[in-house]
Amino acid sequence: MIDLADPLPLARELIRRPSVTPDDAGALDVLAAALETLGFVCHPLRSSTGGPEIRNLYARLGSEGPNVCFAGHTDVVPVGKGWTMEPFGADIVDGRLFGRGATDMKAAIACFVAAVARLLADGTPRGSISLLITGDEEGPAVDGTVKVLEWLAARGEQLDCCIVGEPTNPRRLGEMIKIGRRGSLNCRIAVFGSQGHSAYPHLADNPIPRLLEILRRLSERPLDDGNDHFQASTLALTTVDVGNPTANVIPAEARAGFNIRFNDLHSGASLDRWIREVVAGVGGRTEVTVEVSGESFLTPPGPLSAALAEAIAAETGLTPEMSTTGGTSDARFIRHFCPVVEFGLVGQTMHKADEYVAVADLEVLTAIYRRALVLLADRR
Repeated sequence: MIDLADPLPLARELIRRPSVTPDDAGALDVLAAALETLGFVCHPLRSSTGGPEIRNLYARLGSEGPNVCFAGHTDVVPVGKGWTMEPFGADIVDGRLFGRGATDMKAAIACFVAAVARLLADGTPRGSISLLITGDEEGPAVDGTVKVLEWLAARGEQLDCCIVGEPTNPRRLGEMIKIGRRGSLNCRIAVFGSQGHSAYPHLADNPIPRLLEILRRLSERPLDDGNDHFQASTLALTTVDVGNPTANVIPAEARAGFNIRFNDLHSGASLDRWIREVVAGVGGRTEVTVEVSGESFLTPPGPLSAALAEAIAAETGLTPEMSTTGGTSDARFIRHFCPVVEFGLVGQTMHKADEYVAVADLEVLTAIYRRALVLLADRR
């Protein structure tokens, strides 16, 4: 049996499982076996909403409050191209642990387990400690954390606070805690006209100028200037498609797509209304599809972020920035149940070829998590 107080062996065992969403590849079995050794009661959970079955895990140590939860995922993105190391080899070279999921975020899970193992070696921790680990974070995220939270609510189980172990630090461990996230909205617009000969444009209805005008109106001015906790919202064009292979034909339709990352000055619904008003103002026959993958949210600085920041300062000497930058994470679901922040490893190589984490950072992150658990138990 591996030494669970050392995060490195468990991190390597997890990385060696090729758990590309939706395949688990035995990763959660490895984790559950380690947690049961420490005395956790493990609940393997499965869910399938019209797609592949997803495996999840909820594990709890203790029965009293407060229940301090660590959330994360064992699924990883596809390997892709450009690797010089074995993607699931978990090799250590020059003080770096390589492998898909090393940074995002299997090593952080191992660090949390090691932190708990060290606490248990010193005595029984106060309150309860739990882990909520999903196999559907990098995928559609419909059968993962959401389903586990529904299962917890149905059984009346409470989470008092949660740390999500996503890689939050830009360059150095200890730089940044995420206390919220911007929302994300994807929009597709189709503008319809009628096909015709380019030499006789008056006999056709060209949809391209109307689409360009819509895009101009949507992007001509900033959505906002940001606020104390959020940067300005952004609109980024992601595609413009006509699909016309012929130079002398005016097409019958034109399409475009864009993504909005929005702060708490907006909601998905308010942006949806604005987009449709702009499109309607240009006129013509159109089709608008809007999908909101997550609303913006904020966990105002308080006991949770303060305890984590104190632990970070004690172990690294750094004062972390309280940030809401970046993309979405499963914290967007957890925030409905309890205060939630995110803190993990340095994210420079996540999703890249030759993804790696500095081995020395595993010891520091373990120490931070251990200290934070003690502080959170003392302050409840």
